[in-house]
Amino acid sequence: MPKIGNIILPDFPLLLAPMEDVSDPPFRRLCKQHGADLMYSEFISSEGLIRDAAKSVQKMDIYAYERPVGIQIFGYDIDSMREATKIIEKTNPDIIDINFGCPVKKVTCKGAGAGMLQDIPKLIRMTDEIVKATNIPVTVKTRLGWDDKTKFVVSTAEKLQDVGVEAISIHGRTRVQLYKGDADWTLIGEVKNNPRMHIPIFGNGDIDTPEKAQLYKNRYGVDGIMIGRASIGNPWFFNEVKHFMATGNHLAAPSIKDRVEATLDHLMMSVEWKGINLALAEMKRHYTNYFKGIAHFKEYRTQLVTSNDLQEITELLHWIKDNEAQFQLAIPID
Repeated sequence: MPKIGNIILPDFPLLLAPMEDVSDPPFRRLCKQHGADLMYSEFISSEGLIRDAAKSVQKMDIYAYERPVGIQIFGYDIDSMREATKIIEKTNPDIIDINFGCPVKKVTCKGAGAGMLQDIPKLIRMTDEIVKATNIPVTVKTRLGWDDKTKFVVSTAEKLQDVGVEAISIHGRTRVQLYKGDADWTLIGEVKNNPRMHIPIFGNGDIDTPEKAQLYKNRYGVDGIMIGRASIGNPWFFNEVKHFMATGNHLAAPSIKDRVEATLDHLMMSVEWKGINLALAEMKRHYTNYFKGIAHFKEYRTQLVTSNDLQEITELLHWIKDNEAQFQLAIPID
């Protein structure tokens, strides 16, 4: 079983990827309930933390039921990253994760996230300083390289391990690719099968079906899989993968009742955590995802997205659950 510091994970763990504006505490709670073994916060700016920016500080909120849970940081300045590590340490996460994988231009143009892949020596120096600054296990999320000419992930992984990183998650694209094309796990497999490597290696990218999770586990030999976009609006995906790996069969798709209850859970914790106005605004994008594939649902989706009244929304969701029989999944269940 993979081990990160003193954290012993189950055999072939499924990780929730850190996703901006997605993997906050309300969403993480749902993913934990439905099979996620290790979860990460949204990525947090080191510069925001050391300046005590309210949004950055709030992202450090973690709850006992989430554990093990990691807090992820990004930045371009080594001193700021070291100082941010000390701030994070006070919240007592199980893991501190360094983001060397975010491909978004506003992050990479400053040399942070995947921008660090253009300067591997600095990336290693930064990681070394963060490891030295804390007793909490440090992990890294990264990509294959900046572009096709700089796919140095095999040698970079060795150097990260040498400075004390205790696990690495690798997305199977370069920064230049963003999320275009297909993720290539070939180099992820090479990192895992490198005889010098002894820390857990987790693969990430394009795992959107239980079949693909099983195939990539067998083909590349990784210690586990990090799941990102496939979980959005579908926190059940973790248990779907586990069930398929254990039995070779598919779980039934979540019912209307399941979807409504997940939506209500997400909504009410968002209200509690963010406040009613922000929660109502940010939940709008989630309604479409939770009710994707439901026939005859457009009218109700529109009502959910356009309403700014919490009572009206909760009453409508309860009505949908009580009238489940008039809806059906547009996608057949295996």
